[in-house]
Amino acid sequence: MSPLCQTHIEPQQLNHMEPFYPLRAWVCERCFLVQLEEYVAPADIFSDYAYFSSYADSWVEHARQYSVLMRERFGIGPDSLVMEIASNDGYLLQHFVAAGVPVLGIEPAANIAKVAQDKGIRTEACFHGRIMADKIVGKYGQADLLLGNNVLAHVPDLNDFVAGMKRLLKPGGVITMEFPHLQRLMEQNQFDTIYHEHFSYFSFFTVEQVFAAHGLTLFDVDELPTHGGSIRIYARHSGDNLKPVSERATQLRERELALGFNRLQTYQNFAEQVIRTKRKILSLLIGLKEQGKRIVGYGAPGKGNTLLNYCGIRTDLLDFTVDRNPHKQGRYTPGTHIPILSPDRIRDIRPDYVFILPWNLKDEISTQMSFVRDWGGRFIVPIPEPKIL
Repeated sequence: MSPLCQTHIEPQQLNHMEPFYPLRAWVCERCFLVQLEEYVAPADIFSDYAYFSSYADSWVEHARQYSVLMRERFGIGPDSLVMEIASNDGYLLQHFVAAGVPVLGIEPAANIAKVAQDKGIRTEACFHGRIMADKIVGKYGQADLLLGNNVLAHVPDLNDFVAGMKRLLKPGGVITMEFPHLQRLMEQNQFDTIYHEHFSYFSFFTVEQVFAAHGLTLFDVDELPTHGGSIRIYARHSGDNLKPVSERATQLRERELALGFNRLQTYQNFAEQVIRTKRKILSLLIGLKEQGKRIVGYGAPGKGNTLLNYCGIRTDLLDFTVDRNPHKQGRYTPGTHIPILSPDRIRDIRPDYVFILPWNLKDEISTQMSFVRDWGGRFIVPIPEPKIL
């Protein structure tokens, strides 16, 4: 049982009842899509959202590099139209705007869409799907490049979402989508990336089936280090024969099948790994507290809240956590009610250990917080195995 991961608690809400929902991943025995049940409507989760992409410097740089790659590989320029689904605060489209490329952001969270609009990035505040895609095409035309980063997992109706993408794409256009790779999630014990805002978890083998069902062919794939190991898929209309299927796409599919992603036992083995990882994390933290050590957290990401709630980590083990996002500061983590403070508090308190919840950014965070080592402080990373750095 777990609360929604981005519903950070205001001080006046601490004594109120808090909704918890089952957090259990299922796998389809036919297509092997890993998915959650839809307990909460997307509008209740995403209409007013607390995640702003621009607060992660490395992610903004990743977006800049992507914009350069797309302009060079596919000739995206001033006569093109780039659309991004779930464009957040304009962290990515700003790089195309700077290069003189027309853009359109499609962002369901009105509070975040306004931030992008204030930056001069054309953005529609709406949920993407088949019906909305028709309206967008009627108003702006179709996209030469249609992209979405870490959004495909967030939609409960995959068929409506992918059908809408096909409608938005020009006949010779390209779709790219990035999302955490199920193979890496399972290999690295990344169970904390499972939370209610993510409805699906994809292998290349499975996502290929989803797109094919809507007349879209995956013709290439990049394996990326972001978010603990992601893939970027490249899709085209199935009738567009100018973009042949790459060897990389074929090899990744074959690798996943060899690893057993079409066998249920593979997924059952992962479930047992997760339980063992929980015990190791708790053993480490309890042991340090028994020695009188002071431990604080860094970050209040969605994945962190899954980890905290699943492991039962509260202020008995973490005094507080910090986050650069001012929208989270002064609030409390959902379910576990750990105070979220400004990163400046770490320098004031001088803890013995900093527990890095967004472990995928451990290098960036440990560099930013390198002063912790000045008083002998160290960092703890919980995934794939709890480790002191």
